[in-house]
Amino acid sequence: MELRHLRYFVAVAEELHFTRAAERLHIAQPPLSQQIRALEEELGVQLLLRTRRSVALTDAGAALLERARAMLAQAQALPEELRRIARGEAGELRIGFTSTLPLTKVLRDIVADHRRTHPQVVLTLRELHTASQFEALRRGELDVGFVRYNERAPEGIHLKVLRRDPLRLVVPATHRFARRRSVSIADCRDERFIGFPGSAGTGTGPLLKRLCAQAGFEPVIAQEAGEATTQIGLVAVGLGVAVLPAPLEALRIEGVCYVPLADKEAMLVMSAATRADETSERVLALLRRLPTVARNGGR
Repeated sequence: MELRHLRYFVAVAEELHFTRAAERLHIAQPPLSQQIRALEEELGVQLLLRTRRSVALTDAGAALLERARAMLAQAQALPEELRRIARGEAGELRIGFTSTLPLTKVLRDIVADHRRTHPQVVLTLRELHTASQFEALRRGELDVGFVRYNERAPEGIHLKVLRRDPLRLVVPATHRFARRRSVSIADCRDERFIGFPGSAGTGTGPLLKRLCAQAGFEPVIAQEAGEATTQIGLVAVGLGVAVLPAPLEALRIEGVCYVPLADKEAMLVMSAATRADETSERVLALLRRLPTVARNGGR
């Protein structure tokens, strides 16, 4: 069944007159009648009741008229919809983010900006650790990931640096560093750390180990926790100290202090991650605006 057959049928069904329908379609009447008969034969039902004086719809014809109008309307709208998708102005954009991102203005500003500039694009957000975002990108389950990762981009992934957040040493309120204006990682040689498990794939763990190595020691990981909020809670009960991005200072938990790390390299990079071979304009349109939005996004 071709779209032209549906157009022919709708014209006849609306005019209930073959001659007027043929004039409306700018074709001769005999070919029109032949096309309608061919459509009836293809569907295996009679669509029109014909007499010398009148044309009427059968029940099947009335049902087809309703559906044919909808199908033709969809077909007419399809080219413009596809053009919008090709321009990145429609469709779905699947975004991953780490747990600390909502504690900054960045995620809010990115979502607000894209909704304003691309109102027909549906944004679907998922909270995932950095390593899980990389895997989801490779599997085609995410389009863009917002990650904290200081290492070289994994194979098949492109990283676009957005900003660098300073690190904080999270300590109990009674800790000897609690009232310090800043502390170096070398001062933490004798501390017991609460860190992320290796499976979490965050950028904080490798960065902590590198900072400690540069200071000449290996950190003692006394406890692991997969969520930053859990780590802060464990600090509060005295199980150790933690190193986390500065935006987490927004989480004010009684009995915990956040002390700036003075080391120059104590900065955690926030990047936008995409597939290295990404060509979708829907994704590229977001990436083009990210540097400006991220720079304006504060704590």
